[in-house]
Amino acid sequence: MEVTIELIKQLKQRILISRYLVAKMANAESLRLYFTIGHDLDAAIKKNAWGDKILDSIAARLQQELPGLRGFSASNLKKMRLFYNAWEPVKAISSSLTNQLDGRNFEISSSLTNQFQETDFSRFISIGFTHHIEIILKTAEVKDRWYYIHLSAANFWTVKHLRTELVNKSHLKQVNESNNFKKVLPIEISNKAIRAFKDQYLLDYVNVEDGDDEIDERVLERELVLNIKKFLMSLGNDFSFMGNQYRILVEEDEYFIDLLFFHRGLQSLIAFELKRGKFKPEYIGKMNFYLSALDDLVRKPHENPSIGIILCKEKDQKKVEYSFRDMSKPLGVATYKTSDTLPPQLKDALPDAETLKKLME
Repeated sequence: MEVTIELIKQLKQRILISRYLVAKMANAESLRLYFTIGHDLDAAIKKNAWGDKILDSIAARLQQELPGLRGFSASNLKKMRLFYNAWEPVKAISSSLTNQLDGRNFEISSSLTNQFQETDFSRFISIGFTHHIEIILKTAEVKDRWYYIHLSAANFWTVKHLRTELVNKSHLKQVNESNNFKKVLPIEISNKAIRAFKDQYLLDYVNVEDGDDEIDERVLERELVLNIKKFLMSLGNDFSFMGNQYRILVEEDEYFIDLLFFHRGLQSLIAFELKRGKFKPEYIGKMNFYLSALDDLVRKPHENPSIGIILCKEKDQKKVEYSFRDMSKPLGVATYKTSDTLPPQLKDALPDAETLKKLME
């Protein structure tokens, strides 16, 4: 008897959801433990007016009581106290970590049938303790912490990628006025589009040298294609890669779009044009032409209008605004940073070009 493809897909989905839930529950239990230990340490230190050195003694005694215990060094105990102090004032999180998890209120059966609906607390327990500590150390405002928690959980950021975003303070660059989405798209689509795109992308896995713009654009494109998985992670959820130098034929003339994607959430084709140098107004006309051709020749009847993003190294905001003013196609301009433009402290932490070449081989 032949096994149906649909049955296999259904079983695979159930297995993956189950694994995700088990991992999430384990992580949630760890966070609850660290939070409550942080509470106990904080209360004892304040009550007895102890200094931080007491944590060395506590860590040593724990090792005596539980030989081979890992993860409870003095420095980690300090982080647990920090974790507690950071989130104790946020009553929704504090009560959830001390009460909801104690009751094991995970609603597993409903999660299996409802595809696990995400909430703020669900996102909170989706990321690891190391992620939380990095976020706490690098941000002061709760709203900024939530920004990084949501993106880390939604995009499965590694700790390394999170550190890059924190160093570059990406939460300060989210007010993106370098597009005309609100003007030309229906509100339900424009809001999604604004959330889907960034004002600046971190391409720290790309190494390009300064030189001729046209040559470097091809080099930049090649590097992004070679690292397409990392580039997709930079873009965020729901992007599917359709190809580079994507060919469209208009009246027997060939035109090639640098990178073409499809965004499932927006149900739109996304065209990227790569520019090694500074934004120029004439780039808009070319992209407008590409979008018209994509809408007529490639877009499916049920899909939304194609969106164009010009990715360049620098831009003048006023020139961008003037360029968009009378355009009816959804367009955006974003900048990027590569390893040669990152801050020195971050650049030193990245492998050099030769090491990257060996890794790709």
